[in-house]
Amino acid sequence: MPIATINPATGETVRSFEAYDAAEVERRLALAESAFKSYRHTTFKERAELVNKVADLFEQDLEQLARTVTIEMGKPIEQARAEVNKCAGGFRYFAAHAEALLADEEVAGTAAKKRAFVTYQPLGPVLAVMPWNFPLWQVVRFAAPALMLGNVGLLKHASNVPQTALYIEEACRRAGLPEGAFQTLLTGADVVEGILRDKRVKAATLTGSEGAGRAVAGVAGSEIKKTVLELGGSDPFIVMPSADMERAVEVGVRARMQNNGQSCIAAKRFIVHEQVADEYFERYAEAVAKLKVGDPLDESVDVGPIATAAGRDEVAEQVEDAVSKGGKILCGGERDDRPGWFYPPTVVTEITKEMRIYREEIFGPVASMYRVGDIDEAIALANDSDFGLGSNAWTEDPAEQQRFIEGIEAGMVFINWMTTSYYDLPFGGVKNSGYGRELAAPGIREFAVTKTVWVD
Repeated sequence: MPIATINPATGETVRSFEAYDAAEVERRLALAESAFKSYRHTTFKERAELVNKVADLFEQDLEQLARTVTIEMGKPIEQARAEVNKCAGGFRYFAAHAEALLADEEVAGTAAKKRAFVTYQPLGPVLAVMPWNFPLWQVVRFAAPALMLGNVGLLKHASNVPQTALYIEEACRRAGLPEGAFQTLLTGADVVEGILRDKRVKAATLTGSEGAGRAVAGVAGSEIKKTVLELGGSDPFIVMPSADMERAVEVGVRARMQNNGQSCIAAKRFIVHEQVADEYFERYAEAVAKLKVGDPLDESVDVGPIATAAGRDEVAEQVEDAVSKGGKILCGGERDDRPGWFYPPTVVTEITKEMRIYREEIFGPVASMYRVGDIDEAIALANDSDFGLGSNAWTEDPAEQQRFIEGIEAGMVFINWMTTSYYDLPFGGVKNSGYGRELAAPGIREFAVTKTVWVD
């Protein structure tokens, strides 16, 4: 895949980049190793000042940066601005809280010693392999805690968002971070294995497809290096009879269609109790049909294009497969013939296990609707997936809420709300959705050396 900005709303190649050659990759690896040797000894106060300056730059460059994101991957401009602001908030959160999250932990009750405690120390250069769908936030939720811990970062970003990737490196440099503390590697995926096997790289984090996760984890495992994986998701969105129907429809549409439907934590499978299924399906489809599709730089547009031509074709083929096997389209479902890689917001019902969309993640604006008879069936269907990232359950019944919290196989359960990510909540999944956590205390400690200290 070429390293290039290709506007998905038009198909036009805006700007292309040459991949770094082996000598440049080597130079940057050496620079990362050198930077870590000094940066690891900076204080939390010194790191916080630098990281807060990065946040300042994100806010200062808001409009330009949001426009770059939208042109590179098609996110509606309002959502791009929200992502930039969220990133600034992420930098500020870890600048303010890292010292407390990484504070030494005293251990009481151990015999024959005067003092024992656990301390958290930086690990070294960490490779981040990141996707295009949230091209800033996916990086920042790794970079902000890593930099505050004292690690340094090497970013291998998706090849279709090179300008966004280069901006993050530039912002770190402009903020005054030491040269080599955070670098973007403009390379193809074929170079990742060699970088990960390099002894100077101590660990890796990947957000992306299940296949990419298996590849990176396999290499890292053979080198005995730590990995954190955030992979695909097929999140259930369960609606029970006691749910606030109006909010469940409104939030459900947003939960599926945000980011043009291209989110690992988007609600993808709507599992609705038969008592309210007809009403929910009808109201949901009506709301989806009203969404405006078009140029994502237009402030009035709700849904922009799929980020790549291959991605658009994959979504269309998944829907066509469902229709060919008896699926019913409530709205959308036909390929858009305008320039660019658009696909209309779509709602599909009458889904069976033979259809691809029953098992596969749909990375586009397509909602799958299921009807169930009771809470047991709802939980069983929610868990009948290889994925286990986020989940949503809508009910006002406390007993049902507890059943969902205990019974759903996922890294996150949101009751009466949509799955999202917050700075102070651990983020991650189970099953084929990956392992490890980002954000909050578990996230900042993933790439720390957890060191036991005994003082006698």
